[in-house]
Amino acid sequence: MRIVIAPDKFKGCLAAAEVADAIAQGVRRACPDAQVIACPMADGGEGTVDALVAATGGRHEVRTVTGPLPSMRVAARFGVLGDGRTAVVEMAAASGLALLRPEQRDPMRTTTYGTGELLLAAAELGARRIIVGIGGSATVDGGIGCAQAWGARFTLNNGVTYGPADRKLTGGDLSAIHSVHTSRSMARIGAAPPGVPQIVHDDAPAACCGPGRALLDTRGIEFIVACDVGNPLFGPDGAAPVFGPQKGATPQQVEELDAALKRLAELIGAMDLAHAPGAGAAGGLGFGLFAFFGATVRSGIDIVIETTQLRQKLAGADLCITGEGQFDAQSLSGKTPIGVARLCRDLNVPCIVLAGSTDGSAATAAVAEGVTAVFSIAQGPAELEDLMRDAPRLLSDAAAGVMGVFTAGRAPPPRG
Repeated sequence: MRIVIAPDKFKGCLAAAEVADAIAQGVRRACPDAQVIACPMADGGEGTVDALVAATGGRHEVRTVTGPLPSMRVAARFGVLGDGRTAVVEMAAASGLALLRPEQRDPMRTTTYGTGELLLAAAELGARRIIVGIGGSATVDGGIGCAQAWGARFTLNNGVTYGPADRKLTGGDLSAIHSVHTSRSMARIGAAPPGVPQIVHDDAPAACCGPGRALLDTRGIEFIVACDVGNPLFGPDGAAPVFGPQKGATPQQVEELDAALKRLAELIGAMDLAHAPGAGAAGGLGFGLFAFFGATVRSGIDIVIETTQLRQKLAGADLCITGEGQFDAQSLSGKTPIGVARLCRDLNVPCIVLAGSTDGSAATAAVAEGVTAVFSIAQGPAELEDLMRDAPRLLSDAAAGVMGVFTAGRAPPPRG
C-alpha cells in the first residue's frame, strides 16, 4: 500500500514534520510493508516557511528585527527556496501574537514594522518573489508599520513625520494619520474639508493592486499574500471587530481601530482593496500589502500544495492521513486538512483527519469536502497538558488503529 501523510502542525505542541513522523511510526507499526510518503503541510500561517523550504531544498535565514512591540527585538527566521529567487516570510515570526505574554497584548501598541524588516532582508538577498504568510498576528495597524520599514513616511496630526529611521508606528497611530508620503504618491490636505485628507499622486495615478501598481517602489519584486481568511478591512466582519479582541482590544479600541482602518483606506484611495477578501487578515496587513506593495493574494494551502507537489505524491495513493491540533468550524474555511481533503476528493483517495480535538458538526460537514472520517487522538478524558506531552504516542497509536481498520476493510472475505 502507498500511504501519504500530509498534516499541519499541532499548534503549541508539535511541528508539522513531527506530526508526520509520529503518524508514520503508527502506519509502519500496523503495516510494515507500506510505502509511506511524508509531506508536512501548512496553510500560510506558522509552519509555512518550514514546509516550503523542506519541499524545495531551500535554506533558512535569521535576522534580528523589531518584535510586535516597538521596543522588542526578536530573532526571526524566514526561508529562501531552492530556486534562490523566491523567499517566504511568516509575519508571525516578527509580529506574532505568540511572541507576547498575555498581559502585553494590546493592538494599540503593536506594530508590523518587523515584518517589513524581514521583507527588506529577503530583498537584500536577491529575492524576486516574496510569499508572505500572514497568520497569527498580534497587530491591528493596517500594515502601516510594514510600509514604514520599507520607506513610507506618515505625517500625524501633530505635524510630525515618521519615516523608517523614526519612531515605529503602531495601531494606536492609525487614527492620527494626517498624510502618507511614499515613493509614488503623497496623500495630503488639499481642497478637502478641514481634517479630511485626500490623496494626490506625484505622478500618473496608479491603482493600488497588482505587480507594478503599488504605492511603494517594490524594486520589481512580486509579493504574494498567502491567506485563507476572507475578511474585509473594516466593518462588522473586519479586522478589528473579528480579530481585535483576541489580540487584547477592548470594545472601545475595536470601535476606534475599525474607524481608523476605514479612514486609512479613504486616505490612500484604496477603498476597493479594503473590501477585497483577505484585506482584514493579520489586523489589516493584508490590505497594507495590497495597497503599498501591490501584492496579490492566493490561498495559503494552495501555495503549499503546489510547492510540495502534493498532487503528484497523492496520485495512485491508497490512503492519505492529514491532521491539525483542533478540527472545528474554522477548519472548513480552507485550512490544511480541508485543502488536502479536497485534493484527495479530486483524485479519489480516501482521506482521514487526526486531530487533538474535534467538533462533531464540523466533522460531519467535512465529509462533503472530501474527508472520509475525523478522529480525535485523545484516549478518554485527560488534562490538556497531558495530551500535549503525549501527543507523539497518541498520534502513532491513532494512526496504527486507522491502518488496522483500513487494511481489514480491504482484506478479501474469508472462504467457507
